Amino acid sequence: MNLVFESVLARSPNPYVILDASLVIQWANAAYLSATESRWDEIKQRGIFEAFPSEGESYRQLKSSFDRVLETGEADEIARIPYNIPNAQGGFDTHIWSATHTPFLDENGDVEYILQHTVRITGLEQSGSERDAASVARRAEAVEERYRGASKELDRFRSLLEQAPGFVAVLSGRDHRFVMANAAYRQLVGQRKLVGRTVPEALPEVVDQGFIQLLDDVLDKNEPYFGKKERILLNSGKDGELEARFLEFIYQPIHGGDDFEGILVQGHDVTEEVAFEEHQRILINELNHRVKNTLAVVQGLAKQSFRSEPGSTGIDAFSNRLAALASAHNLLTERSWEAADLESIVTGSLAATAGSDSSRYSLTGPKVVLAPQTAVTLSMVVHELCTNALKYGALSEPAGFVEITWRMQPAETEGTLLIFEWSEHDGPVVVEPQTGGFGSRLVKRGLGSPDSRTTLEYRASGLYCRIEGKV
Repeated sequence: MNLVFESVLARSPNPYVILDASLVIQWANAAYLSATESRWDEIKQRGIFEAFPSEGESYRQLKSSFDRVLETGEADEIARIPYNIPNAQGGFDTHIWSATHTPFLDENGDVEYILQHTVRITGLEQSGSERDAASVARRAEAVEERYRGASKELDRFRSLLEQAPGFVAVLSGRDHRFVMANAAYRQLVGQRKLVGRTVPEALPEVVDQGFIQLLDDVLDKNEPYFGKKERILLNSGKDGELEARFLEFIYQPIHGGDDFEGILVQGHDVTEEVAFEEHQRILINELNHRVKNTLAVVQGLAKQSFRSEPGSTGIDAFSNRLAALASAHNLLTERSWEAADLESIVTGSLAATAGSDSSRYSLTGPKVVLAPQTAVTLSMVVHELCTNALKYGALSEPAGFVEITWRMQPAETEGTLLIFEWSEHDGPVVVEPQTGGFGSRLVKRGLGSPDSRTTLEYRASGLYCRIEGKV
């Protein structure tokens, strides 16, 4: 059976009118002309609000309904709306209507036409018993009131999301079709048309980058996906060129009524932050390089200065201390001079002085992160202890062993106290020196802070050093 559906609609007893995306009247059937008491030559190719002027709440209701259809690409209904229709006497008659607006999309997913189906319920309210008419009117008003309330809540929610500083979008179904996207998201993708389109249609460049597979996995596993500074190439709208962006985001699976299945996309653009971190890394590496060059110059000057003292070991001690300082500097550079792990500091100093044989010492303690200045100071202290153990203490004999422990505990007043202990075993008998050199003075400074305290005991089993201070 072949039917010309324009003829079907033309003969329908129900009023129909077709508008384009600019709300200009393109077609209307006889029932619509009769219901609105108008002629086709009077309303064709005219805007709906030009052909049928309105203001106040009636205008806002109808305009809001059209806007929702154009924005979402989905049908919208108005349960009850009063609207003025011109009459034969040149005035206006107020009629009560119920309207349904159904969109027709083009091949790109944009709204091309809107079919308006109206039902005039004025006659229904004015006919039959007063009780039936009042009942119909009350039901229609109740439905409309609930609809208005829900619509206002939805509009407020959309307004909040629209103004959110981070990008937000909602995708529906297994084809990942955009239901909404806020201003930040639209700006991110170059102000492209999104609502009503699938992700591959709207953002074809992300398909080969694996993001569609990520969306599929979120729905299949029903688990969120967290993106951490992920690099993505996006068409920003400038000459169609792809631009690298770095994003922090989450794909959150969502489920709603009417078997709705979709994904909430939420995040923010951290491209500038990543660029700043890279710039900072380059500057720190350059600074580290320049400091190393400076230390090399200092070392060269020291060698020239110590030439006047034949057989002196001072130059060796000085060079070793410079090497320890450079090692601590390298460790902090790797961490952008923010903080350093205590165990890494101790391990680095031991390896630089005592070698890589970890069987000669043990390390026991919790994870502790030290500020840069404290890290450098402790590194120099451990270097001096290692040097002393190699020359005179436990590490000078094959059976010697060093036990290193640390712990944290609350300070007596406020803050946290670090207690660091160095215990030597099975080495030669140690004797307290009569005079103290630079190395012993450095060890006694402890962590370098005013509240730091150092205890040195020359036990029969070997040297014991305890350092405590706030960190």
